[in-house]
Amino acid sequence: MTLLLLAGTGEARQIAENLTNTGADFTPWLPGEGRLARGWSRNAVRGPMAEWLANPSITSVLDASHPFSTQITRHASDHCARHNLPYCLLRRPEWQAQPGDFWTRVANDADAARHIPAGAIVFVATGREGLIHFAACDAAYIYCRQIDAPDTPFPFPNGEYLIQKPPFAVEEEMDLFQRLDIEWLVLRNSGSTRAATKLTAARRLGLNVVMIDRPDPPDAPHVTTVAQALEWARRQEHRK
Repeated sequence: MTLLLLAGTGEARQIAENLTNTGADFTPWLPGEGRLARGWSRNAVRGPMAEWLANPSITSVLDASHPFSTQITRHASDHCARHNLPYCLLRRPEWQAQPGDFWTRVANDADAARHIPAGAIVFVATGREGLIHFAACDAAYIYCRQIDAPDTPFPFPNGEYLIQKPPFAVEEEMDLFQRLDIEWLVLRNSGSTRAATKLTAARRLGLNVVMIDRPDPPDAPHVTTVAQALEWARRQEHRK
């Protein structure tokens, strides 16, 4: 009888470490074989999430997946509702615009691409999956940062990947943006503390930011902090 922890964020790692230290019975599920799987304990599982959700040993689900992993969250919350399994979503707070920010808020990658003016130099920090939307915009050049080198080339000629590994200090981000003559920054409102250094750098340099709004969460129980998520997990443990 175990809790299924849906990973994909730094908070998921913190939860896993705490649950391990307290001897709680849980199984972390990782989305794919990529970089998210590195450094996890041997009891982490992969494979189709639906199979693990349907495992009869799973008695509750704590969703600490990425805020933009909408398919994971929707499928997990729907499954738990249908089968009367306790479910909780860890939804960290969104970033909020501060004095000195120049944000344009949009709904998705396609909207973000439409707001880039002709001739702009752009830093896209949304991952390579949405890059195809920027192929038709009239930007002078587009940079997209990746942790690992992609298997395929950049999808259009006026752009390139930057292969760099986080974390990045604010000063490092400022130096990079200045060196590349970045004028526009595009990113998703993940609320990540580590990724927020880009926003601080953009604010200090007066850069324009296209902020992709986070999708709405499911109508399900949710918490906003690791401490609250751990308290919820402890309550499930006590119900066994």
